Amino acid sequence: IVEIVNDDMPFLVDSVTAELGRQGLDVHLVVHPVMRVTRDKAGQMTDLGAGKSAADAPAESIMQIHVTQVAQAEKLAAVIAGIESVLKDVRAAVNDWSEMRQRLGEAVADIESKKLPVPEEERAEVARFLKWLGADHFTFLGYREYSLAGKGDEASYKIVDDRSLGVLRDFDMRIFGGMRNTQAMPNQVRSYLRQPKLLFVTKANTRATVHRDVPMDVFGIKIFDKKGEVVGERLFAGLFTSVAYNRSPHDIPLLQRKVETVLKLAGFSPNSHDGKALAHILETYPRDELFQATEQEIHDTAIGILNLQERQRVALFARRDPYERFVTCLIFLPKDVMNTQIRLRMQDVVSEAFKGTLSAYYVHMGDGALARIQLIIATNPGQVPDVDLKELESKLADTARSWVDRMRDALVEVKGEALGMDLLRRYREAFPAGYDEQFNAHTAVHDIDRVEEAKTKTTPAINLYRPIEAASNELRLKLYQPKDKIALSTVLPSLENFGLKVISEIP
Repeated sequence: IVEIVNDDMPFLVDSVTAELGRQGLDVHLVVHPVMRVTRDKAGQMTDLGAGKSAADAPAESIMQIHVTQVAQAEKLAAVIAGIESVLKDVRAAVNDWSEMRQRLGEAVADIESKKLPVPEEERAEVARFLKWLGADHFTFLGYREYSLAGKGDEASYKIVDDRSLGVLRDFDMRIFGGMRNTQAMPNQVRSYLRQPKLLFVTKANTRATVHRDVPMDVFGIKIFDKKGEVVGERLFAGLFTSVAYNRSPHDIPLLQRKVETVLKLAGFSPNSHDGKALAHILETYPRDELFQATEQEIHDTAIGILNLQERQRVALFARRDPYERFVTCLIFLPKDVMNTQIRLRMQDVVSEAFKGTLSAYYVHMGDGALARIQLIIATNPGQVPDVDLKELESKLADTARSWVDRMRDALVEVKGEALGMDLLRRYREAFPAGYDEQFNAHTAVHDIDRVEEAKTKTTPAINLYRPIEAASNELRLKLYQPKDKIALSTVLPSLENFGLKVISEIP
């Protein structure tokens, strides 16, 4: 039983239960009253609830949570330490919330009043977007300022003292992994930081400990000097609210312009079939990708998705994060082959290809014939290999192929399309569970031939053989009986009379 008494504030229950989940504990019961409690200077309770002095007393959150039993003292200590760390993060985020919003207001004021080396349209769009975020569309968890100084390989990217808020007050919490200066970053990342681009939106390497256990959303606003050169960055970390994910991108500043730009790049008539199909693709496009990817990247991927046009095949689209911290992969595959085992195998194939680890996945099952898997693969900056996407797509297609698909190909190859497909219709559900783990598709074709042969006989059809992988003193015997089951008690004595020893039997 976990018991917590804390000043009442937002995010307590979901943050604590998320931490218990990270610790591998199942939550069975949550009891969470909020009470007015009066305490003396020593912290001892003097009045509770309905008492006269309690009416104006601070509200306290009282939680009792029943979780999976823990027997080890060190595990209990780890649970306590984890919960205390989370409560500290919740307090930091809640206490600094208004100041973080104030810093956002300062950033908007600078954008609207200062001379900046960016197009006027971009300046206005970014200001609108930041105001939209400040209107309760972003849960602020942390703020940090960075300074950028020096040139070329000597450039440094450092945290500004006394300008951090919320969970980012802790300098040990790194938004982008272990990178604290540009010397630890690849050249293309250093170049990206120097670009006169006002705003970037991305995902943190760090998962949120407050509210939801997911990678934090991050947006950074460049700081320019009078010469128009980037000298720093204001960085906000937190979580987009559900509105940012559920509302149409046409209703969200920044995304509205991106979607309109993509539609213009495509050049389709809005009332044409392709125009309407592309608009629907953008409406259902992964929201994080709309925030993070460039218009050209979104256009190229969306047109690729449009060209699938319900085709029953596996397709892959990949985008690299400019900081080289992750790769986002969108995999489309026929709905009827989509299952957890396929997803897990695809995750392994993609992670191995990019030499990374799975950070998150999302599955989307729309109205069409194709399902979509979005994989976020965490990578090491400077160590992301150049992957042949066509070759990787081919591997994923092979991964998605079921045993029945392979049997269909083998039947068509051996019997021709007409007879092969006829046999497939009759035999696709005929093989028992576990058969596909023991035998490949071409063996199934051979067994189908024997079954067909057995149908015309009164005695069982027989196949005695030695597989390549079998030991030299080991044989396999298959019997095919058209009607009644073959009793083991009938077969075993006959085999033993031949001097054979039966090792195992698979009906």
